[in-house]
Amino acid sequence: MVKDPSCGMEVNPITARFSLKKKGETFYFCSKECQDQFEHEISKKIISIKDMRCASCVGIIEKALKQVPGVDNAIVNFATGKAYVDYNPKIVSETILEDIITKSGYTVHKHEAGVESGKATLRITGMDSQHCVGIVERSLGRLPGVSSVKINLATGKAEVLYDPAEGKVDKLISAVKRAGYGASYLDVEKKSTEVHHWAFRLLFAAIFGIPLLYLAMGPMIGLPIPEMTPIVNAIIQFALTTPIIIAGFEFYTRGFSALFVNRMPNMDSLIAIGTGAAYLYSLFVTVMIFIGTAGYSLDSLYFEIAGLIVAFIILGKLFESIAKGKTSEAIKKLLGLQPKTALVVRGKEEVEIPIAEVKVGDIIIVKPGQKIPVDGFVKEGQSSVDESPITGESIPIEKTVNSKVISGTINKSGSFMFRATKVGADTVLAQIIKMVEDAQGSKAPIQQLADKIAVYFVPIVILVAVASFASWYFLAGSLDLAFTTFIAVLIIACPCAIGLATPTAIMVGTGKAAEHGVLFKNAEALQRSRELDVIIFDKTGTLTIGKPSVTDIVPVGKSKPEGILQLAAILEKRSEHPLAEAILKAARARNLTVPTPTAFQAIAGLGIAAKYKAKTLFLGNRALMNEKNIDIRGVESKVSSLEEQGKTVVFLSSSKHVLGVIAVADQVKPFAKEAVQELHKLGKKIMLITGDNERTGRAIASQLGIDDVLANVLPGQKAEKIKELQTKGLKVAMVGDGINDAPALTQADVGIAIGSGTDIAIESGDVVLIKSDLRDVVTVMSLSKYTMHKIRQNLFAAFVYNIILIPVAAGVLAPMTGWLLSPVLAGIAMALSSISVVSNSLLMRTYKPKLAGRVPMP
Repeated sequence: MVKDPSCGMEVNPITARFSLKKKGETFYFCSKECQDQFEHEISKKIISIKDMRCASCVGIIEKALKQVPGVDNAIVNFATGKAYVDYNPKIVSETILEDIITKSGYTVHKHEAGVESGKATLRITGMDSQHCVGIVERSLGRLPGVSSVKINLATGKAEVLYDPAEGKVDKLISAVKRAGYGASYLDVEKKSTEVHHWAFRLLFAAIFGIPLLYLAMGPMIGLPIPEMTPIVNAIIQFALTTPIIIAGFEFYTRGFSALFVNRMPNMDSLIAIGTGAAYLYSLFVTVMIFIGTAGYSLDSLYFEIAGLIVAFIILGKLFESIAKGKTSEAIKKLLGLQPKTALVVRGKEEVEIPIAEVKVGDIIIVKPGQKIPVDGFVKEGQSSVDESPITGESIPIEKTVNSKVISGTINKSGSFMFRATKVGADTVLAQIIKMVEDAQGSKAPIQQLADKIAVYFVPIVILVAVASFASWYFLAGSLDLAFTTFIAVLIIACPCAIGLATPTAIMVGTGKAAEHGVLFKNAEALQRSRELDVIIFDKTGTLTIGKPSVTDIVPVGKSKPEGILQLAAILEKRSEHPLAEAILKAARARNLTVPTPTAFQAIAGLGIAAKYKAKTLFLGNRALMNEKNIDIRGVESKVSSLEEQGKTVVFLSSSKHVLGVIAVADQVKPFAKEAVQELHKLGKKIMLITGDNERTGRAIASQLGIDDVLANVLPGQKAEKIKELQTKGLKVAMVGDGINDAPALTQADVGIAIGSGTDIAIESGDVVLIKSDLRDVVTVMSLSKYTMHKIRQNLFAAFVYNIILIPVAAGVLAPMTGWLLSPVLAGIAMALSSISVVSNSLLMRTYKPKLAGRVPMP
């Protein structure tokens, strides 16, 4: 008997009707429901990984993770240093995933920058002596769960280790205050460890590398060196090279592990083989010189090649780390919008606590100039708030009681208190950060080619190096030339450049988009946005503001305008349609009473039906009138005139005849026409899709310069209309509000959801426009085109570099020119190739939307 992994019931594998095989392991289920639940129960895990060197490392880790039963998909991003894993938690745990990465020869980095759970740094004020330190230490040490307290009198800082289950930071602060001293939370952010890692190793390598360079190369350019015997010279070179090799020990441990343990050699393997062979051969020659064996001299030493190559590669890694850090500046800016602490009312005290400890329902105080820490509604006070970091709105927004406030925005003038409604991952800012991180961690289709090549790249380079060695040794009879080309080929090959070409451009591109209020959910959407042929705009709420108002009331027969409006308002009282809001608003403005109808029925895509005073009434469009066999010919002329003005017309009728007509108009959004014009310049066909009749749709289309109209389309039919265009071979984008348009946004090649700045958690669609500015649709297209252009430049540079310089390193020019590429120059060229690719991606940071009057997000 085995257990059903979904419900835990025991199942007989022999008689079980439902089973599922995943990566060599079979699971048995008691029912189809349990099997379906098991198949669709997928969790996501982001794992930070240290020590990845190139695209080959990506392949090693992805292959190892994908072979684990329960892992649905794994994407490793070299530029971000993270693995994005979709897995079934009932089959595999996070610990197993981390162990797989560790066994592959890499280190899992479990703590990101910031404050770790169970550790707090406090700023203590009022301490004058060591005696004060003792009082504070004892006050903190007595608290349940506190395991360690370290206080520095000079800096006024206290580091406290505590059990989060036993106490929170506010309890630590309260304890210090009860002891008679001031205390506040102090966030201590960790610096970039990767840059420091390589900077330290470069300093160490330079101390020994500079004298080694002088000793080995000085005589070639006429620099004097002290008189010494060959054996002394060899021993000095050995003594200078060995510390440099030690500084780059990771190249060897990881390189040989990838080669012999994982059997998937990477860039480190190339460095380890090339410099390791030069170092060991030079050590052998040194021994031969020491014992006086004929045929060995200083000319046979390669110590300087081994040492200087490692030093230059470390230098390249430092520059690469600095450049890679700059590609993620968008995330750093977004993270910087959120304050580290919040001033919370707890009981009768104001307590400053870490942002992570704010709970829903907490009352938070915000003073002038402070950032709002979480989302919520104002409870007391008033102020103006700068929301430009989130919405792009440059004018501060006035906030009074019950106004909504957003995390990351800045309080300008007054003070106020608000109640937290969304904290942690639920805040608007956190959602933006997550979308950008997800996009930066995803892979564009164009990257698949680079990944496939990277898997075979290093083994091919090793074969080329061996072939080069054999050719020069057996055909030319020169061990020196053979060894030089062998090392040069291994060192000049650069899978790093191939691995960095796409993800660095994606990181900068998606980050730059976020700065301008455009959120790509994945890299695939960023690539597809360049390939679009048709852009379809929904009308209400997308091209128009979505807040229509009544413009005309046309009574029929003995009806009166107020009576028509009142009856329409009665029918719309229980409706949530935007037109209902307009009609009810107009009725309230005329002080009309609006009783509640009976037998209310919403008829999807047509209108509504209800009873009032025992009479059945209908309010809706032409299709509803036709369905109920209501003759509208008497008002057709007037209705046509209203529709030609771009107004939406609804008919009010009894069960037998029309009572009247109400026209409602919605204002076109600012910059809608400009957006359409710019999209035309990009060669896109623009269409409007609406549930309104064709006459109304074409009036709006004519006003904005839109090419074509899809009218009388019910909400459920929008996706079908898009599918019809796709069957003709067209790439289609749908622009909608993300609510009624969800099926259409999903069906489109690229779904662009209009956000509102305060609610961007839109599941449908691939792109979210935070600012609801239609010109951002143009930004989507132009930024996609620009990013793909940069990716192609990077890939071209990376491939051409390797295609040209690997044969040069192998010595193809030597028979014609007598020139061989020095392994040291090969090392420099290899380092520069990666730096050039990342630098080209960084040039994207200068991108600005090519539309007049745009104000980018700070």
